[in-house]
Amino acid sequence: MNLTSAELGKEYIIKDIQTDDDELNSFLFSLGCYSGEPITVVSHMRGGYVVSIKDGRYNIDKDLAEAIII
Repeated sequence: MNLTSAELGKEYIIKDIQTDDDELNSFLFSLGCYSGEPITVVSHMRGGYVVSIKDGRYNIDKDLAEAIII
């Protein structure tokens, strides 16, 4: 299951990041988004999602949310 099917407000543990883009992997890692870390979808907007990772909130687009496996 990827992040696009997550329930709002529920905490999930990231199982994997499925992307072939090394730059994207590095970006997600810098946000604290990697295997074993908790992530929560705070809200769902038209073109993306607001997620809570560690102590930060980030706006990510649908393509990025589909790459995050929970």
